[in-house]
Amino acid sequence: MLRRKDYDSLLKWKAEKGKECLLIKGARQTGKTYLVREFGKNEYESTIEINFLERPSLKEIFSGDLTADEIYKRMSGHLPGIRFVPGKTLIFLDEIQRCANARTALKFLAEDGRFDVIASGSLLGLHYGQDADQEVEEVTSVPVGYERQMEMYSLDFEEYLWALGYGADMISELERYYQNRQPVPGDINEKMESLFREYIVVGGMPEAVQAFVLRHDYNEVQSIQEKIMASYDDDITSHVKGESRAKVRAVYASVPRQLAKERKKFKYSDVEKKGTARKFGDSIEWLRDANLVRICYNVSEPYLPLSANEVDTEFKMYFHDSGLLMSVYGVQTKLAVLNGTIKGNAKGGIYENIISEMLTKRGYSLHYYKTSDSSMEIEFLLEKDGEIMPLEVKAGNNTTASLNHFMEKFKPSQAMKLINGNIGEADGKLTLPHYMAMFL
Repeated sequence: MLRRKDYDSLLKWKAEKGKECLLIKGARQTGKTYLVREFGKNEYESTIEINFLERPSLKEIFSGDLTADEIYKRMSGHLPGIRFVPGKTLIFLDEIQRCANARTALKFLAEDGRFDVIASGSLLGLHYGQDADQEVEEVTSVPVGYERQMEMYSLDFEEYLWALGYGADMISELERYYQNRQPVPGDINEKMESLFREYIVVGGMPEAVQAFVLRHDYNEVQSIQEKIMASYDDDITSHVKGESRAKVRAVYASVPRQLAKERKKFKYSDVEKKGTARKFGDSIEWLRDANLVRICYNVSEPYLPLSANEVDTEFKMYFHDSGLLMSVYGVQTKLAVLNGTIKGNAKGGIYENIISEMLTKRGYSLHYYKTSDSSMEIEFLLEKDGEIMPLEVKAGNNTTASLNHFMEKFKPSQAMKLINGNIGEADGKLTLPHYMAMFL
């Protein structure tokens, strides 16, 4: 089993949940179902799993009265042989978006408290009315106050290192260099940069990582990534309403192209000649709510709170997993990234995408700052330690005119630059190798 930080989140929920169920959201194939099954096997005497996609007939369990007693009685009738052990049984409701009454019932199961309940599902970020799948049901009563939500992502870089066999001691040693602002020994830094380029190519989707760990076959990884991308296309077919499907596909297909051109903002004209927000705005919203892309907004001014200063017409879009982005670019581009020989604007777009992914997994919202005349652009602004910290991303180790200008104008107490290089500090800027974004 791949070690996941989210397992610790499940343990934390179990220890402090009170009268609260857990709802796990996230993009398809990030490992939600597998994680919950492992959690049930390791932490409980019995696990009762209901998958409403695989067995839609089990929706009958949640028809009629939704008292806990009635639900458990019907559960016993539909699932002979299951065991209910108070305080030691996990009930796992998978693909819960297909049974609205089950989502409503989370309140009553939480209030009852005899058994722990975890729910998960695909495309749970979609609002009812966005989803064309006739099997997805509208929830009439969301169990507010009885449902803790958790978003699950693909593996982050630290989890990737764990999968490769690198232990906590080694990672802690790297973090000490980061905390002490000391350069990493050259051979170690070179190895970590190589592993980071590998992570960009393999990505964090669990099936791809597991296959690579076992066989180190990049062709197999590519096949798995293509299969995942095909499943996302199937989701678009199944869940996007008729005439909007082509628009969603067109927007999604344009993201790798726009990143390869290192656009200063998302351009509708790159989706379709004379394309407009009016035509494609809903498609962008669908992709964001489906967790297939991340949106990074420009801000009118770099001050707290960034969300209040968003310019909603100026944004960039990134894939949620860089390995999937690389699968679109193909094997030769992957090889160039692995060898450190990638050139051109695509290089900058690839590195922006992986840093956006790492920041999201660290809990940051995504914002950038660009002046109207493009004389200054900072790839990311972070709300950190009660202020705004600029973070510039360089695919190589270039000069930082924009960051220098930003520091002169806004005088932040912290400023960072991510590069292909080592740790250094000068003129108020902290320079870090890309992989150390995992410590931000």
